[in-house]
Amino acid sequence: MVNFREYVTSSGLRVFGGKSAENNDKLVWDAGMKDILLHTSEPGSPFVNVGEDPSGKNIKEAAIFCAKYSQDWRSGKRDIIVGKFLRGDMNKSLKMKAGSWKVKKQKNIKVKKSDILRFEEKLREKNETN
Repeated sequence: MVNFREYVTSSGLRVFGGKSAENNDKLVWDAGMKDILLHTSEPGSPFVNVGEDPSGKNIKEAAIFCAKYSQDWRSGKRDIIVGKFLRGDMNKSLKMKAGSWKVKKQKNIKVKKSDILRFEEKLREKNETN
């Protein structure tokens, strides 16, 4: 069994994120062709599977989750651009390294630093109560 990061949005939707390049590949290969996936515009983040036809609010919360676990966030602590795309708009050649995918078309979501900081605070509070 593959161990992904998991986050439950405020509406109860479970979303999953990769933990490594190989884990990201597994998450993408397992996704349905109509599933919405997220990844930061910079390398070094989890792919996050939000599933098929999620609400805008669920996508925003999942984008914050994606940004929080990115190398871009760890190194810069600034606003992060997250790409949103369908699994069906992605492909991978045999020559591409683990965790790398080509995306045909995507929309960008700007995740604000303040939203990531609030998300981190909620995670801390949750961990303190558990």
